[in-house]
Amino acid sequence: MFLSGIIVELGFWISWLLLPLIYEFLPALYGFITLGIAGRKLGKLKRLNYLPRISLIIPVYNSENTIYNCIRSVADSTYPDHLVSIIVANNQSIDRSFSEYRRAHFEFQQLFMQWIDTTKGKARALNSAIYRSNGEYIIHIDSDGQLQKDALMNIVRAFENDPELDAQTGTILTQKDSIKKTRSPLLKFLRENEYFEYAQSFLAGRAIESQENHLFTMSGAFSAFRREKLLQTKLYNIQTVGEDIDMTFQIRYQLKGKVALCPEAIFYVEPLDNLGKLYTQRQRWQRGELEAIHYYMNKKQLSLKNIFKNFIVRRLIMDHTILFLRIIWMAAFLVLIPFGYSLKLILISFVILYLLYVFICLLNFIDIQYYLRFFPEERHYYVSKFYILVTLPLYYMLCSTIQFIGIINSMTEPAAWKVESFSAEMKEIKKMFRKDLRRIFRIKWKTKHTD
Repeated sequence: MFLSGIIVELGFWISWLLLPLIYEFLPALYGFITLGIAGRKLGKLKRLNYLPRISLIIPVYNSENTIYNCIRSVADSTYPDHLVSIIVANNQSIDRSFSEYRRAHFEFQQLFMQWIDTTKGKARALNSAIYRSNGEYIIHIDSDGQLQKDALMNIVRAFENDPELDAQTGTILTQKDSIKKTRSPLLKFLRENEYFEYAQSFLAGRAIESQENHLFTMSGAFSAFRREKLLQTKLYNIQTVGEDIDMTFQIRYQLKGKVALCPEAIFYVEPLDNLGKLYTQRQRWQRGELEAIHYYMNKKQLSLKNIFKNFIVRRLIMDHTILFLRIIWMAAFLVLIPFGYSLKLILISFVILYLLYVFICLLNFIDIQYYLRFFPEERHYYVSKFYILVTLPLYYMLCSTIQFIGIINSMTEPAAWKVESFSAEMKEIKKMFRKDLRRIFRIKWKTKHTD
């Protein structure tokens, strides 16, 4: 009995902790070293004697509250105004977006701006604007964000310093001023964790992927292209919810191009409005990822034996296989106790796993604050919120749960840009539950009266 108990507990610890140790801790340790080395190269881009003309596309849909500040951030940019052409692509807005555009047009007359009306959909708006672009580089930003003043200059400098670079994504961070003004403690907690998530996703995750041209996706909020390379693509796919992922795959796999992150080009987006926005957003991202992989990768390429050759296989293991394990870990209380494992053992394992994830976040935290050394104000805010490292694993677990739901919905629901909200799905679940209960009672009633 004693020996069998030891074997059971040993099997538990191996299956429970070995997988996250291999697939999460070791890659994080490798990433910590890689980022530390790569971070030394920041700030060493050569200054340019010649600055090319750029085309800046801003797709707009009901953006009356944000479009003015977005354009103002372009006007405040260190890139020369006479070399920037702005195309505001309106895809069927029904608010006062055009009035706010006119206000910006009259105030920032040094900028060349034009407004075009397009059919509905962000991908269609971007494609229409691309045909009207004449800059050497084509850059697009979302209308609900603002550029850091050196972002455009740093993007162009990165292109000019690397002739093989075909496309870039900027670093996306949420607006810290909006976070500071948040009154609701719960919403502020959510937004602070989101800020750290974005910082780790771009200045850790994407920064590592960029080292070997393994960037999985450019950000739909801020991406830049060499014009000649972009025009060789099929432009943005209007049939997918993940047009940014699709474009990344087009350039890398169909055109054999190079895609990278520009850590020194920051774009600030509005933080989450509520938990429901997180729920729909992450499901949409998950669906877009699965659609792109399905379209561009075949079964042979995705074979497990290619785990060291194809980074997409490793990405799928992290985003899907490990994701399922995280959800299983959450259900440990319901599953493991009936199998004879002690509650104390399970609680200890939870604490160890939690501390492991906190340590991984700490490694990224150290590298990211080094990456932000050229942005003192941003770095100060980031470092001042160090205590978020304690709650970040819980936030990631929440996001993992939403991703898991997104995978299920992707398999059971037809593709659509609009994802059902959490409240709408709960209504459907309750409706189905009541329907099933009525069916059960009906069967019982018939059985009783038949007998």
